[in-house]
Amino acid sequence: MKAIYALSALALASCGPGHPKFAAMAEGFSTPESVKYDAELDVFFVSNINGSPNLKDNNGFISRVNPFGRVDNLNFITGGQGFVMLDAPKGMAIKGDTLWVTDIDALRSFNKRTGEPIASLDFAVFKAQFLNDIAVGPDGALYITDTGINFGPTGMTHPGPDRIFRVAPDMTISVAVEGDTLGGPNGIAWDARNGRFLVVPFAKPTILAWKPGDAAPNVVATGPGGYDGVEVLANGRALISTWSDSSLYELESDGTLRSYLRGLPSPADIGFDTKRGRVAVPLFVANRVEIWQAP
Repeated sequence: MKAIYALSALALASCGPGHPKFAAMAEGFSTPESVKYDAELDVFFVSNINGSPNLKDNNGFISRVNPFGRVDNLNFITGGQGFVMLDAPKGMAIKGDTLWVTDIDALRSFNKRTGEPIASLDFAVFKAQFLNDIAVGPDGALYITDTGINFGPTGMTHPGPDRIFRVAPDMTISVAVEGDTLGGPNGIAWDARNGRFLVVPFAKPTILAWKPGDAAPNVVATGPGGYDGVEVLANGRALISTWSDSSLYELESDGTLRSYLRGLPSPADIGFDTKRGRVAVPLFVANRVEIWQAP
């Protein structure tokens, strides 16, 4: 079955020049939500929720995967082992030797080389609902989306509010922007070429640009909605994953949105290998990560 899927996916993406090519696949994960590439170590980190996305069960874990799809260490960082607290890890960011991970209403940090826990910041005082993605800003601060959703017996609800938090270098937490315009903000990435953050909402079809200090984001494109991850590439374009039609899209700097890769069930928060030009797509429900060579 795995071989059949790989061949069918390869045929889908290889129908002509300029399409991504299937490169590798890693399996054995448990609700993989996010992938983050570290160029210094030349590895992908994969966050595994391992259960409900907002259940505080201390069984989440972070895996290490080499650039060719081999799982080097499935349980590189594991909740409940040693002094690690990790419930349902989602978005990740790397700053120096520190791996930052969002975790429901907390922000965890670990040594990216050893996996040792460093610190934990509690957002409960802000009544954070669902800390999701995270990006390092040009000011050295961390910017974190709060999608404002919860999962319960009746499914997903959206009690809100929708926010982006800022964690200053001195670890002071503040609300950077808040409002319905954010549309359940999910993925966030810094766009250095245009001096802005790109924010992709889960609850709205709009793709947003926001600069620190602005009262609200601006709409730069409209698409299928249900967005999850976003990665800004060196050429100024961005790749965006969406659950709405199981696809990746490419956003050009002029706001043009193009279909990039189809047939990806439950594509979550993508990562990008900057050395080889490969995008890694965690498939949330399928418990695998697919790696595709960019054209």
